[in-house]
Amino acid sequence: MEPITKLDLEHLRHQLFADLKELLEKPAQPEPKPKEWLRSRDVKKMLSISDASLQNLRIRGVVNPVKISGLYYYKTEELNSLFKQ
Repeated sequence: MEPITKLDLEHLRHQLFADLKELLEKPAQPEPKPKEWLRSRDVKKMLSISDASLQNLRIRGVVNPVKISGLYYYKTEELNSLFKQ
């Protein structure tokens, strides 16, 4: 096993600064495009509500999901408009 020298530490310092500089100069990653449709589990998580609460919103007509193969899908735009009122 070789001992670590001052030269090794100096090299490590230069490499760390070069890596940091590269990371800071990179353009910011574009934000991911939000999904147009959300599944029930995503809506429940987003609104912090239970299955029953989401079902009540459907029954009262507050949200109008589309049912495909037994799964409900909610339009993101519609959900966002609920909070803008």
